[in-house]
Amino acid sequence: MTRVDFYLLQQQQTLERNRFACRLVNQLYRQGRNIYLHCADEASAGALDELLWGFAPQAFLPHGLLGGADDERIAIGWKDNPGHHRDVMINLALSVPEFVGRFERVAEVVVQAPEIRDPLRESWKYYKSRGYPLHNNKIQDP
Repeated sequence: MTRVDFYLLQQQQTLERNRFACRLVNQLYRQGRNIYLHCADEASAGALDELLWGFAPQAFLPHGLLGGADDERIAIGWKDNPGHHRDVMINLALSVPEFVGRFERVAEVVVQAPEIRDPLRESWKYYKSRGYPLHNNKIQDP
């Protein structure tokens, strides 16, 4: 069954959510994992794409928007089809996508802004009610 990790950040800024997602992508990529970043919409996906290109110049993270080069180990999407990806999904949308169960692992990144935190509390309830193994990871400021 899909393992779900919630990463609880102390910051309130929504940009910190994407920055942490980049750090997580870097770590997972170094472990040889395939990563799908699920965004709410095309604009959010584009912003994350730009952030990944500039993230840690010493840490090249080859990635692309889903629908481009489908063989990317790191793909960013926003629709209802994550392509061939089944390993790790970092969900940056504020709801649980229908295809969540196809992934081995799912990461939800929570900041303390109510507009992010409150919908992700509902996601926690969703996962819990369906029996997904849930894990909390409290992240200290870097």
